[in-house]
Amino acid sequence: MSRRHAPPRAERKPDRRDLGWYVDKAVEVAVFVGGVSAIVFVVGIFVFITREGLGFVTGPFDFRQFFLSPRWRPTSEWNPTYGILALFAGTASVTGLAMLVAVPFSICAAVFIGELTAGRTREVLKVLVEFLAAIPSVVWGFIGLSIINPLIINVFDVAVGLNVLNSGVILGLMAAPIMTSIAEDAFRAVPETYREAAEAMGATRWQVTYKVVIPAAKNGLLAAVLLGIGRAFGETMAVLMASGHSINLPTSVFDSVRALTATIAAELGETAVGSDHYRALFTIGIVLFLITFAINLTADLVIRGTRRKE
Repeated sequence: MSRRHAPPRAERKPDRRDLGWYVDKAVEVAVFVGGVSAIVFVVGIFVFITREGLGFVTGPFDFRQFFLSPRWRPTSEWNPTYGILALFAGTASVTGLAMLVAVPFSICAAVFIGELTAGRTREVLKVLVEFLAAIPSVVWGFIGLSIINPLIINVFDVAVGLNVLNSGVILGLMAAPIMTSIAEDAFRAVPETYREAAEAMGATRWQVTYKVVIPAAKNGLLAAVLLGIGRAFGETMAVLMASGHSINLPTSVFDSVRALTATIAAELGETAVGSDHYRALFTIGIVLFLITFAINLTADLVIRGTRRKE
């Protein structure tokens, strides 16, 4: 039989004895286990805190008192009360001020890095932003305690510098790096043809950024803000050190407050396991988990919507 009419050679099947086949399978299994374990851990954490807090929910829990009362007195011998309104207001006020600090700073930094710099300068700035994100929260807490605290006292002539302003500034600086990174990614995702078309019509560099790039990246910027809110809302140590840790319904940025996360961190180690106080703290954990889960889920849906439009 001539070579011209020879039947096609069968493709060589992968030999399971090859080292490469085992490496591929090992990597595939590792990736699968890693992906599934993330889901298992999240579900496990939620089941654990729900189990610990269920005794309080089915026992002395009163919806109106728990969510609408500012009195958090779980150690009272005569009339223990479990109201988280003041704690929630403290957390919300600190987070809101943090966003007022972080959002303008983050968007401006992302515009500068993504649109106004290039090459080595851009890479150095991105590394510096990532470095800021890696600073431990306890270090930020020390900054608030030892630097911003006396600064607020001297500048604003107040008695105590551990307040909403202090913790809001610290949380804003903590949330800014991750928000900057996500916002810069959102700017980079804008197609280059948008910029070229605007420049072809005679737009300046700033006009291209302000009227084309930022509107096109608005969903990504919204996701960055939502993730920043989640980051600030769930912060513990820095808020504990910089907020004053005082139960108040804040009426001014100079009021000391206590956050939900800081309450859990400060009190959980000193409560009797299985007591109402112990279970009430886990109920606060359930509330925090649901809030941060909703914020992160919303941000994820916004990001997915942005990718589908692309």
